[in-house]
Amino acid sequence: MNEPRSRFGMAPSLDELAALAEAGFQTLPESFRKLTGDVIFRVDDFPPDDVLNDLDIDDPFGLTGLYQGVHIGHRDTLGPAPGASRIFLYRRPILDEWAERGEITLEELVNHVLVHEIGHHIGLSDADIDAIEASAG
Repeated sequence: MNEPRSRFGMAPSLDELAALAEAGFQTLPESFRKLTGDVIFRVDDFPPDDVLNDLDIDDPFGLTGLYQGVHIGHRDTLGPAPGASRIFLYRRPILDEWAERGEITLEELVNHVLVHEIGHHIGLSDADIDAIEASAG
């Protein structure tokens, strides 16, 4: 597959996509950013096979992002500390979706995936997130 062109010339590298995600994160309302707490953000080319298997996803292009951790609504203040929460963005599936959709900028798609995964961190379901996005236009 030929990777699409962007403002980087060709498809952005892992570091360039991470910079897009960081820039997008900084544009979010401060109150929303504060909800993320100490979440670790990471950009990889593809999700690992064990993640795809756990989610019963056959196509590695079928997952653009993933939240791993205990969302903030389920944390127990008296119990053992949960492991670090992580948000993964997967570069190649994001680029593939961007190329297929055409009507959205890469920055908009990266922000969409990022906000979606932050939504999971704060305890929202896919349906909740979809409803919020639909009401926001």
